[in-house]
Amino acid sequence: MIAGMAVAIKALRPDVKVFAAEPRNADDCYQSKVRGELTPNLHLPDTIADAVKTSIGPNTWPIIRDLVDDVVTVSEEEIKRLGWGATRLVWERMKLLIEPTAGVGVAAVLSEQFQAVPRDVENVCIVLCGGNVDLSSLTWLTDLPGKAE
Repeated sequence: MIAGMAVAIKALRPDVKVFAAEPRNADDCYQSKVRGELTPNLHLPDTIADAVKTSIGPNTWPIIRDLVDDVVTVSEEEIKRLGWGATRLVWERMKLLIEPTAGVGVAAVLSEQFQAVPRDVENVCIVLCGGNVDLSSLTWLTDLPGKAE
């Protein structure tokens, strides 16, 4: 998804900085950027962000290499604390139900690592998706008043 977004964003606004976010346990994009070559995960990563368990591929790597400015990684603890917390926060404030993988982007923006982004970054956009939500995993939903039985 980041490759397609980077193409569209950079075509419209080449000056905009594009950041990817991924779990440290599944950091093939980060490792590829650091090494300057496609570096897929050697094993299936252990992460709650199951939509990013697959590695980036040879078709998307050149786009990511050239158009993504940086990759922010977050630990599983940050995803659980900030990501799952973000799932509830986004629901309460925006009435959007996001999946754990979308929580990675939210956790990245709330992380200490993201605070080190260049000072010229003024506006931040996070892509939020919810197509892979397992409602039974959202235990906080059972605490909502007036829930359907």
